[in-house]
Amino acid sequence: MLSIIIPTLNEEKFLPLLLEQIKKQDFSDYEVIVADAGSSDRTVQIAREYKHRVIKGGSVAYGRNQGAKTARGELLLFIDADNIYLPDDFLSELVGQFTEKNCDIASFPLYIDGNRMDKVAYKVYNWWAKKLQNIKAYATNSMIVKKKVFDQVGGFDESITIAEDHDFARRASKIGKFRYIEIDPIFVSARRMEKEGRIRIYSKYILAEIYMEAFGPIKKDIFRYWKKETERKTEKIGTRRRGA
Repeated sequence: MLSIIIPTLNEEKFLPLLLEQIKKQDFSDYEVIVADAGSSDRTVQIAREYKHRVIKGGSVAYGRNQGAKTARGELLLFIDADNIYLPDDFLSELVGQFTEKNCDIASFPLYIDGNRMDKVAYKVYNWWAKKLQNIKAYATNSMIVKKKVFDQVGGFDESITIAEDHDFARRASKIGKFRYIEIDPIFVSARRMEKEGRIRIYSKYILAEIYMEAFGPIKKDIFRYWKKETERKTEKIGTRRRGA
């Protein structure tokens, strides 16, 4: 079984788009787990209307980890709520190639519903991730991994402030086989770029990569990565719970 884990916080606009895309897939051996960080809108109600499981989340990393703990599948697919389009055969192709290539963890192409600058940036990212797959693992908000590998590396590091997904993929690739699976891309919303500004956020991505290469995982908010204020509050709550 494939367990699809979606962290959410006030995603009533995008979540139904993603859930409809999942529903139309030609693949049926899956479950959906929505890890909600205390939404004040209809996010939880929407997830339940689709008859999916809802659990308590927090920060994105915390929500993903909690989802993995309750997952029944031997494969975990992490995906964000604002991934608004999946090709009709996306899940069957992804699982099929993942199995055929004997992967333990994998990423795949992303495309963005944005302007020309966004499209160029994501095209470069996809090319870069493909070319370096045998050297360094690149996996953003969406990746697939064997649950036993996830458990073995201890999941996502909840103390990291940016690029916890890259960190997880790189740790997992040290104990298992990583591949960049070439399938039709999923579409991602450009809302983060529109909220924070494209030059600013792409500069942060580049500087964060340089920092990680030089110093390792980023555990300070030195880049002031865009997050909703409510998400920052849930992270503080999650930190207090873990320290209790």
